[in-house]
Amino acid sequence: MPFANLKVPAGLVDAELKESFIHTITEMYVAAFGEAARATTMVLVDEVPDGGWGIGDHVLTLAELTGADAPS
Repeated sequence: MPFANLKVPAGLVDAELKESFIHTITEMYVAAFGEAARATTMVLVDEVPDGGWGIGDHVLTLAELTGADAPS
C-alpha cells in the first residue's frame, strides 16, 4: 500500500489545499505504480502544533512561516 505522510504547521493550510495534496500525491503514486495503486494509496496530512518543529536548531512558528512577524 503506497503511503505518504505530510507534516504541515497547524493553521497553515486549509481543507481545500489538504484535498489538493491528497489528490496530487495519489496521482503521483498512480503514475509510478499504475492505476491499481489508486485504491490502496493512503495520504495522511498531520498538522503540527505551533512551535512543534524546527530546522537547524531553530524552532519555527506559524508567524515566521507566513511572514506575519516580519518587521514593517
